[in-house]
Amino acid sequence: KVDLGVGAYRDNDGNPWVLPVVREAERRLHSDPNFNHEYLGVGGLPALTSGAQKLIFGKDSPAQGRVYSMQTISGTGANMVAAVFLKQFKEPSDACVYISKPTWGNHRSIFETAGHKVLEYRYCNYETLKLDIDGMLDDMRAAPMGQIFVLHACAHNPTGIDPTEEQWREIAKVMKERGHFPFFDCAYQGFATGDVDSDAYAIRLFVAEGFELLVAQSFAKNMGLYGERTGCLHAVCQSPSLLPQVSSQLNRLSRATISTASAYGAKIAGTVLEDPELYGEWLMSMHDMSKRILAMRWLLKNKLVKLGTPGNWDHVTEQIGMFSFTGLTKKQVEALRTEYHMYMTDDGRISVAGLNTHNVDYVAESIDAVIRTVNV
Repeated sequence: KVDLGVGAYRDNDGNPWVLPVVREAERRLHSDPNFNHEYLGVGGLPALTSGAQKLIFGKDSPAQGRVYSMQTISGTGANMVAAVFLKQFKEPSDACVYISKPTWGNHRSIFETAGHKVLEYRYCNYETLKLDIDGMLDDMRAAPMGQIFVLHACAHNPTGIDPTEEQWREIAKVMKERGHFPFFDCAYQGFATGDVDSDAYAIRLFVAEGFELLVAQSFAKNMGLYGERTGCLHAVCQSPSLLPQVSSQLNRLSRATISTASAYGAKIAGTVLEDPELYGEWLMSMHDMSKRILAMRWLLKNKLVKLGTPGNWDHVTEQIGMFSFTGLTKKQVEALRTEYHMYMTDDGRISVAGLNTHNVDYVAESIDAVIRTVNV
């Protein structure tokens, strides 16, 4: 049995990995005589929100002084609070939310639940399994002025296909021309390339271009705090004078849905972000996780090429982050599940983190067999 469906990092033995910095942060918390389980303020833990803001925007960001950061229930909670906020205050009031085709399975549900009309923009070229940049830009140009576009900051889920820096500049140019509002979902900073600054390129570019924007940020993947539900929502305003209004409305929405955010994961993440030694070690751990995932991509691709598996498998190593969009059809996925006990989402997305040196040969051989025998 091989589980390639779960969106969580696994080590080479297929086990969850608690980062050493997380264990150290927990040790410090429990040895602190003042440690307690009191409520946090509505905005969350300052050590987390300030550290998260520096992480996502950079230390000398032009957003300084005009950004409000609040703690949320991981990235999903950030998406939901933002969705309700936009529904209440977006201009024009009938603006639609555009999500990439495909996107994370929860995006449509979140924005529709908040009352938005949700449309799609082209993203993946299903023939080449590369970015359909021309289709994406054309859809942005064709959309009415002032629409909301949900953008994956890095390590696009489910495809693993990211725009290049040049393509991001083209996207920003078109969105500015059309007056579109960018909403960034950032669940994998540091996990995509192994470098937190490279993975934040798109967000920092849009800030530098003067956009107002929202950013949902999660520490589930890059710090391994999956079940602790630790995240932030950042609102970048045009002017510092807008911060009191924006922060009060976001706090109101958070208070109405979760009262206050959870403290334990926030204290762990805040400790890591505030301590230079732990922060440096965390960056190294993210590099190691990213490096292992990249190595698994190459092992899988090379094995498929060696087997002579029909098709071109360059996309396996060209894509980035935790996931790979294999191009397998639903029938082929079903055959892998029933005949080879290999599990992935129906659209053929695999979690590359589920691969290891013990199962990659079996995975490649199973994919090879199914592609040769199952008609699309």
